[in-house]
Amino acid sequence: MSGISRKPFNADQSGCAKTRALSGMLKLSLNASLNKGEMFLGQTYKASGVDVEAGYTAVELIKSHARATFRPEVLSDIGGFNALFSIAQAKSMQDPVLVSGTDGVGTKLKIAFIMNRHDTVGQDCVAMCVNDIICCGAEPLFFLDYLALGKNIPSLVESIAKGVADGCLAAGASLIGGETAEMPGFYQPGEYDLAGFVCGIVDNAKRIGTDKASPGDAVIGLKSSGLHSNGFSLVRNLLRLNENSVKEYIQTLGTTLGEELLKPTRIYAKSILALKEKIEIKALCNVTGGGFIENMPRMLKKGLSVRIRRGTWEVLPIFKLIQQAGEISEAEMYNVFNMGIGMAMVISKDEAPIALEELRKLGESASVIGEVGEAEDGRAVELC
Repeated sequence: MSGISRKPFNADQSGCAKTRALSGMLKLSLNASLNKGEMFLGQTYKASGVDVEAGYTAVELIKSHARATFRPEVLSDIGGFNALFSIAQAKSMQDPVLVSGTDGVGTKLKIAFIMNRHDTVGQDCVAMCVNDIICCGAEPLFFLDYLALGKNIPSLVESIAKGVADGCLAAGASLIGGETAEMPGFYQPGEYDLAGFVCGIVDNAKRIGTDKASPGDAVIGLKSSGLHSNGFSLVRNLLRLNENSVKEYIQTLGTTLGEELLKPTRIYAKSILALKEKIEIKALCNVTGGGFIENMPRMLKKGLSVRIRRGTWEVLPIFKLIQQAGEISEAEMYNVFNMGIGMAMVISKDEAPIALEELRKLGESASVIGEVGEAEDGRAVELC
């Protein structure tokens, strides 16, 4: 988003002969237009739905947001053909490894469309990528985004970009580039899609994997901010959201339904990296799409399981509301949603109290939610 594509348009190679035959006519038309003080090609493209000038305006509006995220390693400014980032810090690592991740916001964007609020979904985009790569202990370095929309409205693009920049600041990553693609006729008016790409780095000697957890280790859960960016297809189907329902104040939520659903995904990068310097984190799990059932086993080697003890943390009210609205089984809820736990980690049982205190100092709400055990009957997750 911090760069609008300004590449020359590619001609259809199969039409070269026809292009040559018409070249004289085009020159005459272009010359005539220029003599009238008009931009022939620009007018034609704008009439087709692509406003190049609006694209340039959007770039100018988002530059300050992107620059606010720049780390010292950033070697290029916004608007070039590429973005440069120094990895000189890798010299101090024994075995530096680059770590990548990509994701999108998904149908949570539909809530933003209904509410006409677009300054938070950018943080969701960053979080969905960053929370994945920190599961191996990687430090986020830089981020790029891809925004596709039917009509380029500079103020809208700036609002989305601000959210991306906010997310990058929370993650400690630089927003160094991206793409804003105006695609008339491809998206409904006022709608867009947003995806992102993150690159991080970790010393392979200190990388967090799946091989260190063992039976008896504690599983600590870090509180989520809400739904994060998962399960919204089910939520939208159940709650039949519209301009009126999102404005409804829900007593149990302490806010409107729309504001609750739009709460941005929490980013755990800085807290995880700080804790990693104090104690050994044996495994990490981003509780994202697929909830507990799909994601918890991804941090363990084969033959191990996690026993999750319900009641050891607060299941946020939004999850109770959704479960009641759809009469959803508890098993399905844990198979779709984070249920109030956005990140889980495996810590030695003896060090769990230290980890909890450190996380508290870092601003995280955390608790021991279970333990690692031997897998029984092939079950990798057991809800107790």
